[in-house]
Amino acid sequence: MTVLVAGGGLIGLAIAWRAARRGLAVTVVDEAPGSGASRAAAGMLAPLTEAAYGEEALRALSRESLARYPAFLAELGGGVELRTEGTLEVGFDADDMAALDRLHAYYVESDLPVTRLTGSAARRREPALSPRVRGALHAPSDHSIEPRGLHAALLAAAADAGVHIVRSRIGSLVVEDGRAVGLRLADGAVLTGDTVVLALGAWSGSLPGAPPLPVRPVKGQILRLRGGAEGLLTGTVRALVRGESVYLVPFGADGLVVGATVEERGFDGTVTAGAVHDLLRDAIEVVPEVAELELVETLARWRPGTPDNAPLLGPSPLPGLVLATGHHRNGVLLTPATADAIADLLTDGTLPPYAAPFTVDGRMP
Repeated sequence: MTVLVAGGGLIGLAIAWRAARRGLAVTVVDEAPGSGASRAAAGMLAPLTEAAYGEEALRALSRESLARYPAFLAELGGGVELRTEGTLEVGFDADDMAALDRLHAYYVESDLPVTRLTGSAARRREPALSPRVRGALHAPSDHSIEPRGLHAALLAAAADAGVHIVRSRIGSLVVEDGRAVGLRLADGAVLTGDTVVLALGAWSGSLPGAPPLPVRPVKGQILRLRGGAEGLLTGTVRALVRGESVYLVPFGADGLVVGATVEERGFDGTVTAGAVHDLLRDAIEVVPEVAELELVETLARWRPGTPDNAPLLGPSPLPGLVLATGHHRNGVLLTPATADAIADLLTDGTLPPYAAPFTVDGRMP
């Protein structure tokens, strides 16, 4: 079987790598692999603190994917660090503490691993936290990873597995006799395959020739900072500051990602002064020493959002076209489970049970 994967982000490359290791002939098509959402992602692997009320099915998929991460990284060669210090959700005022109380009750009721901490206990865990922090929840099972390093490892692993990378812009899906049979490139060249996997992230809902999909771009602006011999934080810190969410995710020896806005502005790639100001202001309120770090990068990218925040996985209404998109805020987290599920579908013809709730049935526009 020959497979064309439209999209060379984390999801597309992981699917290609897994499928090639199962003996399929795979080609990935992407004008600039790794320049999309994964370029800006903070890398939180947070099935507990990312999923919202009512998203139990998504949380189950997320926990399944997180459980696959250690073996997934080991197969990549072990060069990508999985940061396992957990996540702190911190509060500053009475409203924050009431929100933490409600979250804690929900987590306990749902049998999710979380510990309630006082402000002093939270600062013992993360000494750089502001003394104004009044309390926190510690989620030890919510980890993080550096997405850019993961993408580089996947790109190398895919190439080693025989995946062909075509660095060209995709013009449209090629459909013949009611079936997807290939991709037409912007220069007019056509690549054909037995199956096309749509993993174009936020662009998945606007590929000419493909069926309409409920996938839209959700803009996020994010900051990268560096400084300090050992970094300020050991694990992820999330906070609500004046009603706005902010997170701080350490990476490498002294790096810190601060993010991220959530904006319904289409494919607007502008980094705005207001967003940078607000993110830095809130991050400094949570960890005052952030003010001393070097601001090394600001960027905006687009998450592939869906109406229910859950991905679209599996067969599409168009024969020959398989979906692996709509991961919204959880693309990094859901990479292993998505790759394994789509590889199963390509080789065995069925999705595994953990992915079955995320097909397009009943979710098309």
